Amino acid sequence: MKKRWIVRSPDMEIQGLLGRELKISPLTAQLLINRGLRCPSEAFSFLSPSLKNLHDPFTMKGMDKAAARIVKAVRENEKIAVYGDYDVDGTTATALLYLFLNAVGASVSYYIPERLKQGYGLNHQALRQMVDSGIKVVITADCGITNCDEVIFAGGQGLDVIITDHHEPNGNLPPAYAILNPKQPDCPFPFKELAGVGVAFNLVIALRARFRENGHFLNGIPNLKSYTDIVALGTVADMVPLVDENRIFVKHGLDELTAGKRPGIRALKEISGVSGAVKTGSVGFQLAPRINAAGRLDNASMGVRLLITDDDKEAMDIAGELDRGNIERQRLEKKILSEAMEIIEEKTFDIHGKKGIVLAREGWHPGVIGIVASRLVDIYRRPTVIISLKDGSGKGSARGIKNFHILDALEQCGDILERYGGHRMAAGLTIGQENIKSFTSLFHNLTEKGLSFEDLIPEVSLDAYVTLAELSEKIVAEMDLLAPFGMSNPEPLLGARDANIVKSEVVSKNHLKLKIKQISLISPIRPIFFDGIAYGKGDIHPLKGDNFDIAFIPYIDEWNGNKSLKLKVKEIKQTTSC
Repeated sequence: MKKRWIVRSPDMEIQGLLGRELKISPLTAQLLINRGLRCPSEAFSFLSPSLKNLHDPFTMKGMDKAAARIVKAVRENEKIAVYGDYDVDGTTATALLYLFLNAVGASVSYYIPERLKQGYGLNHQALRQMVDSGIKVVITADCGITNCDEVIFAGGQGLDVIITDHHEPNGNLPPAYAILNPKQPDCPFPFKELAGVGVAFNLVIALRARFRENGHFLNGIPNLKSYTDIVALGTVADMVPLVDENRIFVKHGLDELTAGKRPGIRALKEISGVSGAVKTGSVGFQLAPRINAAGRLDNASMGVRLLITDDDKEAMDIAGELDRGNIERQRLEKKILSEAMEIIEEKTFDIHGKKGIVLAREGWHPGVIGIVASRLVDIYRRPTVIISLKDGSGKGSARGIKNFHILDALEQCGDILERYGGHRMAAGLTIGQENIKSFTSLFHNLTEKGLSFEDLIPEVSLDAYVTLAELSEKIVAEMDLLAPFGMSNPEPLLGARDANIVKSEVVSKNHLKLKIKQISLISPIRPIFFDGIAYGKGDIHPLKGDNFDIAFIPYIDEWNGNKSLKLKVKEIKQTTSC
């Protein structure tokens, strides 16, 4: 697939300023500039994320009222229920609130709806059960902001509902006792891109302060850092920008995940094959999918149980179940993806003439279609909606691309949708089968008007062009200071021009091992050689010759006590024919 190579313009003046103030190389300074960090104090805070730099949680609209009600409930021994969403963000937010409230002596329980039977968000049946069991306060976790009818019903039954959510409000806000969502109108909280678990953690920080003020902690104050492993899991899994508070949460949370103090975390790491320092990639591709599998295929409460248990055997049993569920999820995902691609590749579909994809079919598992939609976006670079049909009703998952706001698109289709909600890049919907044809036509019209064909061409976004002679262990160590990497803070991608590929060979599972040479302008008679690995690119073997541009990430490889600087090659293009 053709790709556009784009490189950021260097700013020599700010490079010099940051270099002098922070004692870093011009390259590392440019990496910070590329991430919008031009002020030395902001750049220093970014490189040294501290829990002390978190915002005051009481600047979040509704926090005073929410905290006061929960403190009252704990003091008077009123029953509290945490009502969570079934994805990783929701289950981690639920586990976090449950653990903290349990630690402060609350009478607390939790509830996670079943995706296939009850769907997303609050539902009347569950709320009735809570009323019958004597619950007085319901705290939502990663849901509730669009549940007006359900919140009205809950209030009529004597339940005080406190919403903690981060999804975009859709029309009128529910008449809840209190709403915590930085995206609600008139909320002065300075950071709007928290995950659901991040909003919940701000509530925990506020509660800890209020309990501390009134002398509640007689047997020691809960250590907030000890909860950041759970916060990091949900934050990385929900793919929110890893900047501001999210960066702080994940930076400290990865340390806690590495330490593995929680039985459930230890078991999850063992079953996932994660050892050593835990990084965002390990969370996103190994740990989180296993928790997510429970909510996609069975009951997400297993994920909560894993995170709250203090029993090692129970933790290993649950982790084993989650692993088996993840294997089944992968099987279903592969099957549905194959079927979807068969439809797309048919000549009658005309994928090259469309700027969006809408597919609907009976039998597609609604718990897996979101992952399939994401995969199709990666393959075809088009906004995608996948709909699972059953009994005349469709449940859909939608995924956007860089220049197409998927939730805005669904809002413009709102008259023919029963329900919808989500974010800029990911959303869900419910639709009657009879309206799918109209929805497909309207969605294609929106993508046609909102996107150019250039928008559909993937970008290779380079931070800087360098010569291989500039690379060193010191440079790599400085680049590592920008971790953790993720949304809005990608791992730095460098480019090298006019490299020579001396040889290539296919290793392991279709990976391309490369020997790369570049002539040094400083010492042209002594060329620079590097070993490189291009994961999943064995299909382009054999590769050999001059005039290659490579996009890569430098890294330090350690083996038997020896260190060597190598390249993770992400993209390769030949600028002239051999």
